[in-house]
Amino acid sequence: TTLNVENVGQIPELPARTEAIRFVTLEEKERAVYDAVPAATRADVVSLLQGGGSVLKALEALLRLRQAACHVALVPGQQAKTSSKVEALVESLVNAAADGHRCLVFSQWTSMLDLIEPALKAAELTFSRLDGSTSNRGEIVEQFQAASGPTVLLMSLKAGGTGLTLTAADHVFLVDPWWNPQGEAQAGAGFASTGGQG
Repeated sequence: TTLNVENVGQIPELPARTEAIRFVTLEEKERAVYDAVPAATRADVVSLLQGGGSVLKALEALLRLRQAACHVALVPGQQAKTSSKVEALVESLVNAAADGHRCLVFSQWTSMLDLIEPALKAAELTFSRLDGSTSNRGEIVEQFQAASGPTVLLMSLKAGGTGLTLTAADHVFLVDPWWNPQGEAQAGAGFASTGGQG
């Protein structure tokens, strides 16, 4: 599983945009859940597709694989307090914060943001959150932009997709790969146009 980290900047005074992909090895229990998804769905998916059925079952199986790669607790019927990916993310955020950086953390799933929050609290990282249920969007952005603002802003893809100016951040973390690579690029590009790096 991967954790994408972007150092972006398109304003001449800022460093050029750089990207890093951090590969994260799943622990044994996580790998077992990940491997169980195709084992449990392969026969059904193949049968449906060979019979001219809908590809929705195949897409659902791919979704479950992607979720299992992020956090076992995203897979229906599974539980876990943390994941290898969340631990790697928090380690990267702690290191960035220690160097004085501010970070945006994107996930397409608000349930993943829910699972990241306790780890940020445990690491004593200050954070805010912006997702589709956020009613005070302007206030959250203003707080993050302030010099005394939180180190991390958790964002869902949909909430962070348009109309935001987040120049206080200089690192972007993409927790999960998205179905649409253009959406992933847009998150980084939109941030880059505001002047971030990281």
